[in-house]
Amino acid sequence: QLQFVESGGGLVQPGGSLRLSCAASGFRLDDYAAGWFRQAPGKEHEGVLCMSSDGSTYSGDSVKGRFTLSRDTAKNTQYLQMNNLKPEDTGIYYCAPCPPGAAYDWGQGTQVTVSS
Repeated sequence: QLQFVESGGGLVQPGGSLRLSCAASGFRLDDYAAGWFRQAPGKEHEGVLCMSSDGSTYSGDSVKGRFTLSRDTAKNTQYLQMNNLKPEDTGIYYCAPCPPGAAYDWGQGTQVTVSS
């Protein structure tokens, strides 16, 4: 069964950085397209960054140049390095397959709050 566990969220000031982690289980992360999504309060889920099985990455326009997705094959874990964070980056961040599908169970995610 495909499962992700996200961690690393927290409160950070604007301009700061955070690194989120996502441990995958039940499958090999490198065999699938997967990435990071987020949900701001009162809004729909938004794609942040996805990585395909060949290592190509695709990012949303709002995070280009600030966020980076990477993977550790040995740990079957993917990371989201977020730099120059802005208040509009606030939300719950999730790992999911790319695309996640209409019936995807998002789980708990990890909360990121950007505020002074």
